[in-house]
Amino acid sequence: MEVNPNSQQPTGSSTATNALGNVQRPGEYLRQIRMNQKHELNVVAAELNMPLKTLTALEQDDYKSLPEPAFIKGYYRTYAKYLKVDASTIIQRFDEIYANDTGLLPNHALNNSPIKIMGKLPGSNSERNRKWLKRSLIAAVAVVVLAGLVMLIQNWTSSGSDSEAPVAEEPDVQVLSMNGTEAVSGDQLKLEFSRPTSVNIVDSTGKVLATGRQASTLAVSGETPFQIRLDDAAAVSLSLNNESISLSPYTVNGKAEFRLSR
Repeated sequence: MEVNPNSQQPTGSSTATNALGNVQRPGEYLRQIRMNQKHELNVVAAELNMPLKTLTALEQDDYKSLPEPAFIKGYYRTYAKYLKVDASTIIQRFDEIYANDTGLLPNHALNNSPIKIMGKLPGSNSERNRKWLKRSLIAAVAVVVLAGLVMLIQNWTSSGSDSEAPVAEEPDVQVLSMNGTEAVSGDQLKLEFSRPTSVNIVDSTGKVLATGRQASTLAVSGETPFQIRLDDAAAVSLSLNNESISLSPYTVNGKAEFRLSR
């Protein structure tokens, strides 16, 4: 038979009371209910997943062996629910006697409890700082590398453009004349090019004066009217016998094909 040193031994009936008495302690009351329901202490501890030492201290109202009041109240509620009794009167009685037993308030914080808050691990802050510093350095290096790649690509593109710019496209225009001799008489036709384009010029006799792609100044002579075709009229400035000729009236979709006479 289990004996609780905190309990008063019954003088009459051996049956435990079903309500917390006016002077009865919470642990003593729960212990009597457990014994009345014929539960073994170790079985209860296992089913509640509570250390046997803790459950024993709870039944003996040994609050100095237990953690802070919030935990003790939680244990009481769990134990009372298991035994199917009201926990509210148990908690109320606990609040009344806890200060007398321990000299502490029933709502004191952990700094007065046997359970202590774990301190921060040594070097934890410095470790986090090192991680952030490492990440920042990696990000900075990535930015520098990316900026270098962008500059390298820009320089390469710029140097490629510069190297290509001075190289003028070789004209492949053919200036033709009848009988193998270039015409030196007749009307003078002069074309200035701002960019390479294809031209085709035929005079009134059917003589092909020029055909192909041209990028520089072109001067031919022949008999008007000239039959002229320009693939990019905007790139050409044209004059006939030193008189400037506007190409806009003859330009359609950027191309010009027209007959020109004096």
